[in-house]
Amino acid sequence: MSQAAWRKWHRWVGFAAAPFLLFAALTGIAAGIAEMTSEDEEAREKARERVSEVKLPAAGGTATDPVAKALAAAATRAPAAPVDKVTVDFKAVPPTTTVFLGKPAGGEDKKLVFHAETGELLREERYEDKPFLTRLHSGEAFGDWGLVFGTAWGAGLVVVTLTGLAIYFAMRKPDRKGLARVFW
Repeated sequence: MSQAAWRKWHRWVGFAAAPFLLFAALTGIAAGIAEMTSEDEEAREKARERVSEVKLPAAGGTATDPVAKALAAAATRAPAAPVDKVTVDFKAVPPTTTVFLGKPAGGEDKKLVFHAETGELLREERYEDKPFLTRLHSGEAFGDWGLVFGTAWGAGLVVVTLTGLAIYFAMRKPDRKGLARVFW
């Protein structure tokens, strides 16, 4: 392809993709800042330094007892609620069992966090499979078409990058020396 054709593709794909790329950049920055400053990130950092008290081979009931206690306690708070998943965190202080409940018609509902040893409810939170900011960044917040557009603007970024590189190499001046050969 000629240099003019590369420029034309670069210009038009870049122009069409610019608002979506700006959206992706801004939501990506917001998601990164939210992740870095979240309490969950701080807890994960602290947990990396701790060593679990549970060692393999684990004694019978090590994992099943906390789950049974948490499910029994959850049943008193939300009878007949569908259970989406259960996690046990042995490194948390105190160790926790988390029960994720769904809605009877589908979707996420509640996240119940229990003390793994006593079965006592520590906190109840709203449960979302993915945070809204993550779904917004990927386009998933706008449904299936949002994911299609998210994929399209990602493809637009690839096209703009490749055509930009093609233009760069077509216009570079190999007779220059040092950094002027790369940055002209």
